[in-house]
Amino acid sequence: MLAFPTAVYALCLATAAACAFLLARNYRRTGVRLLLWSAICFVLLAANNFLVVLDLVILPAWNLSVARLGLSLAAVMVLLFGFVWDQED
Repeated sequence: MLAFPTAVYALCLATAAACAFLLARNYRRTGVRLLLWSAICFVLLAANNFLVVLDLVILPAWNLSVARLGLSLAAVMVLLFGFVWDQED
């Protein structure tokens, strides 16, 4: 019963990490700053998904919801900052 949610959490983590890697690789190739901000956002989202796995699968007795929400907020704020920063130039 726990195998399906664990697989979904792991796939979400892998997807966010893959997106971060691809965005960072493309940033290195092109130098477009919005790709950098997006890559940082997805790194934070991958960290958030890692905390989901820790919180709900590995350490269910612990409550890491505040840290998860903080990482999600940081990811959105980084992307928003990147949008505003690139808009000014």
